[in-house]
Amino acid sequence: MAFPEFFARVPTITLRDPLAELLGAAAGGLIEYRFADAVRLAGHSCPTVAGAWLTSVHALRALYGDAIPVRGNIAVALHESIDTGVAGVIASIATLLTGAAGDGGFKGLGGQHVRRGLLQFGVAGKVGMTFTRLDTHATVNGIFRPNSIAPDPRLGELLPAVVQGSATPAEKQLFGELWQDRVKRILIDHGNDPAVVELRQLQG
Repeated sequence: MAFPEFFARVPTITLRDPLAELLGAAAGGLIEYRFADAVRLAGHSCPTVAGAWLTSVHALRALYGDAIPVRGNIAVALHESIDTGVAGVIASIATLLTGAAGDGGFKGLGGQHVRRGLLQFGVAGKVGMTFTRLDTHATVNGIFRPNSIAPDPRLGELLPAVVQGSATPAEKQLFGELWQDRVKRILIDHGNDPAVVELRQLQG
């Protein structure tokens, strides 16, 4: 499987999942997640997937500091309804990293490790994504602002032919390369840029 080389340069995040530890799925419950995992889940790499990854990772690190974040101990809320724009894609990446799930999530084992109901859509008064620790109620709001990282203007020129199926193989290849170049700039060049991912600590 050949992903773009920059995928491997995106910082990983290690989480501790007590359920995975309990069920013998991971020693100590420790699981390392990579951006490529988000791409596998979404089925593609785009600014939305990159933004959801960065926002989730930064929020987890803000909530846990130097400690390893605990998967399953985070609730996630989105301002958008589930059928609005790319809210579902964004939420799926948050679920990958936090374990927070909607009505179809894991119901728990002996009343513990419940994931169901930890992901909410259409939450009034919230903008972007809001992450809350269940144990301390510490809360962080994250807003992804990709507009400062403009796409290559050639993307707009190539898009009609690509969508209509009339693009040449060379044009399709260039389109993909330019598309991933913007994703790379978001993740690598601006991965720690507060103007791209704005975090705010909220009252728990």
